[in-house]
Amino acid sequence: MTATPTTESPNTEPDAHRDYWKSVLRHDVPASIVVFLVALPLSLGIAVASDAPIMAGLIAAVVGGIVAGALGGSPLLASGPAAGLTVVVAELVAQFGWKLTTAITVCAGILQILFGLSRIARAALAISPIVVHAMLAGIGLTIALQQVHVLLGGASKSTAWQNIADLPAQILSAKPATVIVGGIVIATMLIWKRVPGVLARIPGPLVAIVLATAASLVLPLDVARIALNGSILDAIALPAMPDGQWLAFATGVLTVALIASVESLLSAVAVDKMHTGRRSDLNRELVGQGAANTLSGLLGGLPVTGVIVRSATNVASGARSRASTILHGIWLLLFSVFLVGVVEQIPMSALAGLLIVIGIQLVKLGHIRMAHRTGDLVVYVVTVASVVFLNLLEGVAIGLVVAIVLVLWRAVRVSIHSEPVGADSRHWRVTIDGTCTFLSSPRLTRVLRAVPPGADVDVELTVDFLDHAAYEVIEEWASQQRATGGTVVIDKIGLSAMAAAAAAPPRRRAFAAVARGLAPWGATQQRRDQDDDALRPVLDGIEHYHRRHAPLLRTHWQHDPDTGRGPHALFLTCVDSGVVPNLITSSGPGDLVTIRNLGNLLPRGETDPSIEAALAMALEDQALTSVVVCGHSGCAAMRALLDERNVPTAVNSWLVHAEPSWRSFRDGHPVAKAAAEAGFDRQDQLAMVNVAQQIHTLRQHPLVGPAYAEGRLEIVGLFFDIASGQVLRVTTTGFADLRTG
Repeated sequence: MTATPTTESPNTEPDAHRDYWKSVLRHDVPASIVVFLVALPLSLGIAVASDAPIMAGLIAAVVGGIVAGALGGSPLLASGPAAGLTVVVAELVAQFGWKLTTAITVCAGILQILFGLSRIARAALAISPIVVHAMLAGIGLTIALQQVHVLLGGASKSTAWQNIADLPAQILSAKPATVIVGGIVIATMLIWKRVPGVLARIPGPLVAIVLATAASLVLPLDVARIALNGSILDAIALPAMPDGQWLAFATGVLTVALIASVESLLSAVAVDKMHTGRRSDLNRELVGQGAANTLSGLLGGLPVTGVIVRSATNVASGARSRASTILHGIWLLLFSVFLVGVVEQIPMSALAGLLIVIGIQLVKLGHIRMAHRTGDLVVYVVTVASVVFLNLLEGVAIGLVVAIVLVLWRAVRVSIHSEPVGADSRHWRVTIDGTCTFLSSPRLTRVLRAVPPGADVDVELTVDFLDHAAYEVIEEWASQQRATGGTVVIDKIGLSAMAAAAAAPPRRRAFAAVARGLAPWGATQQRRDQDDDALRPVLDGIEHYHRRHAPLLRTHWQHDPDTGRGPHALFLTCVDSGVVPNLITSSGPGDLVTIRNLGNLLPRGETDPSIEAALAMALEDQALTSVVVCGHSGCAAMRALLDERNVPTAVNSWLVHAEPSWRSFRDGHPVAKAAAEAGFDRQDQLAMVNVAQQIHTLRQHPLVGPAYAEGRLEIVGLFFDIASGQVLRVTTTGFADLRTG
């Protein structure tokens, strides 16, 4: 009989250490071996591309893995020499020679340490997530394009253009032996994802490399293998300081420091998006990168940065802590000193196959769908193309510029529309909604001129920003309209904005939500720090209702109950205060019958009298045409199901009704898969599956089912993403965007 340890146990600390080392052995050690296998050829190739001694790449890889891994602030970020600096380093070597270039690396490392201590690294978080996703995809495609040539028995070219242009000739001259070895790796990695049981715990890349290497040794295959000249210890050399050219030297230091810092920070931000563990301390990461560069330069190594390819491999291989990044540096050191012969048995085409798969895996279909869904696809495509065909930093810079331009375009865009009201052509309505500036003047003028002279016009001006140029356009048009015998009535909110535009510099105002009565209490009521009346927000809200909305809605309530007019839909949704049915459906009094409970659940077997009574009363109304089930993002009920944490007994008793949804989610419901591909987290995936499950339950309900089967009643599923305000339609197999523009 074994005792279960508790938090009060005196053995808690030893247990924590034991669990940590078990995790390291199970997860970090295998992952570090895979990262080592990826880092080895990359480090050698970058050294060659930089016109540096080949062992300089291994020195940088060892120092980056051990020093940056131990001191950095991003636990799963694997560091070493990176492709982003190859052109810069090659130019420095040509201008100063190798030993002066290592001195530049030392000084750049010291400068990075100062950057980290000044705590400016958090600025990297201002980068758009779409740009980061596109950066990853661009790097992945670049690596894949390069390694295809190696897989075919050739050598990768220096640019993506050359790799694409030379690919047809390379295919025609492909070496069957290298293709076979690389194909073994690719096939193994693709198949290994579906291997069941204990074998699945072994990293697929490791299995693929071992199988491909064994096949190349057993079969009569003539393939190129990794070549190392001497030991890494023989390549250690101290830097030399310049004799003159100090300005050029300082420029080189600043260039290397900036590029290495930006690339490391971008990689750290990208790695944070790949796992759910501890987030990166970016300032500490710069200090760690600086220390690694300082030591790498002193030993005669290349500049060090955080490398996204190794880091992505690290995460994908199951690493859990910084032990993996440190160990991969140790493996590089040990193999470079003692086991050069073993490393030299690995075929280059096997590593090429590994890198091709890793590169392609950086292109996530879910990210592309999200970019399309959020209107950022142009940012994604431009960033990917720029990273592939230019370089990493220029690609990210161009992507950021496009993202900023898109944000500005969305910020200044205004909705302007004019239309006649009813059959009377003398009565027109003009709506102006959004941000109204001088950039909107041409469109504003065109729409206003479409209104006939002499017409009576109501202007609904619900803008959050109005400058003097737009104010003058509206004022001049209104004067001309009145001069021709017409009238112009501007909404009260609009009058306030108009007056402010002529009296002071323009400033942003949140008019639209307030004008429509949609803003929460906090946006419309002043704080009363000394007011102890807990009911005051409710009373103030009622007063606002009587003043603004009651006169407008009174006519909608004055109808004959015998006319048969009644609610059109029954709306089953959650108790969460962020879900406002009349708001998200733009419905008014009398349109909806609303049933709310925790998790928008419909118990099977008619076990809840309250819900059954509400259904029965609603279905008696002949005007009812649909039943709507609406889930929402961040649902506490779904979180409780996922976390299986302690919740109040009443909540546990109620969530029994959600068991069918939980089982469907656990069994891989198609709605969950579609939501995952679109970028939704597990909690929201379960919420969507829950909506699909309630649709199924409603179709079988003894009250709702017959009306649905006869076609008298529609059953609709919705999902409300509270953060974005977007409403999706959920079916039993997926979901769709309901936006029309």
